[in-house]
Amino acid sequence: MNLRTTMLDRIDGGTFDVLIIGGGINGAVASAVLAGRGASVAVVDRGDWASFTSQQSSNLVWGGFKYLENYELGLVRKLCKSRNRLMKAYPANIAEIGFLAALDDSSPFGVNLATLGSLGYWGIGSFKTKPPRRLSAEAIKAAEPVIDTTSVAGGIEYRDAILRDNDARFVFSFVRSAIDAGAAAANYLELEAAHRRVDRWHAELRDLETGRPLYCTAKAIINAAGPFVDGLNATWGTRTEHRIVYSKGIHLIVPQLTKNDRILAFFDDTQRLFYVIPMGTRSVIGTTDTRIDTPYTEADDDDIAFLLGQINDRLVLDQPLTPGDIIASRSGVRPLVVKNDGDDKLDVDWTSLSRKHEVETDRTNRVITVFGGKLTDCLNVGEEIADEIASLGIALQADRQEWYGEPDDATRKAFFRQARLMQLDKLRTRPDVEPLTNRLWRRYGRRAFPMLDAIQADPRMGDDIMDSADYLRVELHHAARTEMVTRLDDFLLRRSKISLVVPEADIRSSDGLAEVATILFGDQAEAKLIEHFGALPVSVPVSS
Repeated sequence: MNLRTTMLDRIDGGTFDVLIIGGGINGAVASAVLAGRGASVAVVDRGDWASFTSQQSSNLVWGGFKYLENYELGLVRKLCKSRNRLMKAYPANIAEIGFLAALDDSSPFGVNLATLGSLGYWGIGSFKTKPPRRLSAEAIKAAEPVIDTTSVAGGIEYRDAILRDNDARFVFSFVRSAIDAGAAAANYLELEAAHRRVDRWHAELRDLETGRPLYCTAKAIINAAGPFVDGLNATWGTRTEHRIVYSKGIHLIVPQLTKNDRILAFFDDTQRLFYVIPMGTRSVIGTTDTRIDTPYTEADDDDIAFLLGQINDRLVLDQPLTPGDIIASRSGVRPLVVKNDGDDKLDVDWTSLSRKHEVETDRTNRVITVFGGKLTDCLNVGEEIADEIASLGIALQADRQEWYGEPDDATRKAFFRQARLMQLDKLRTRPDVEPLTNRLWRRYGRRAFPMLDAIQADPRMGDDIMDSADYLRVELHHAARTEMVTRLDDFLLRRSKISLVVPEADIRSSDGLAEVATILFGDQAEAKLIEHFGALPVSVPVSS
């Protein structure tokens, strides 16, 4: 029996303190903090964990330098403090990184003001990063020859942080933390109806994989449905002071544009910031900021042409980037918080709308709604939700802050010692990949110890299983048992980032694809491959 099946059985017929609807960053962090503080928790999502907004981020953990433009000093201070906490708690997963901003004719302000702003930003962040520096156009060219400095007046380099893996895996780490603390959690489990009777919510759910109906009750509900919070509240008659509007952003993943481990920042022709962000041996270009009226988005031809045009104008490349260079694209909405005053016109600069979150509580019906939110602010969101739950009379244990973060340094040293004794890193000979010891520790923490044992017992467990995907056979077995991989995209896009950095044609033709599907799905492997690709890839032998 796999983990998801166990979780479904626990939810069905269960009585919980809290039912959380939504498994993006807000729902995941809420489940971790509440379970970690002793509440009985169920968390569900009608898709996979982080399969909507939370998988479409820039993978950055930052205080929001650009929010200084709108004088949101309180928001920047709060985000910087959260960034600092996350960097301390996740030293293997979140790394400090430089942002090199080249200022040219399209920039809304000059080098002097940018330098002053970067110093202020450093101070607002309690000086926890390396100090910023001012750069001449010549210094920018020397540091990053790929930048076209013809019209560049100068620039700055300031510091923030980046997720070394991907956003969706970071979100899933909170779900795993919640499960470890006793929570029940299931993906692809849709809430069909919820009714409040006397002092409890009665929820009717359905497993979208099998059609199985499930039922549970809870004292309170947390609406963490991201861009869908308003619609969910409407079904319950819950009125709120805030609502959500949508901003669309896209990213394009292309071959590596610079080998330097820093982020390049530019102002586009509309004076909005966009970036070139490292992702292993790839580069990510983005993001855009466009008001839309639906949470469902895609990177259309106009979006792609705009971003490619902007980056081609600012870099010196052997050949301009074309749509054919795009390995993958990401498109998602930012759920932005506005007052629920019935005014749909929003006569303000769209990009000036605050990126802050709001947590509202309907005390009569015991519904807590989370509006907005972002990866950087997740610990604050979790703690605010816990405060609201406690205010409803649901008992919580003292917060010892054990619900987030990596294992302690002694555990890390023990893992690295065992890996060194078995010469784990010698399994890798390619110069462009991260040492296995670092990668396994970052992704799995304590769960990496059994992987070392498995590789020692069977060296085949240490083999790469999908050519250039850089994923071990032992990781697949681990994912099948413990990571609720229900559809192929859950593994390729969210538990890993294979489909972001490996062209789909290479995935389809991989000799290891059939084994990947078999390990993950057993006798359902062929059906899952057809579900994902639309047909059985030619690299997969048809079973008799």
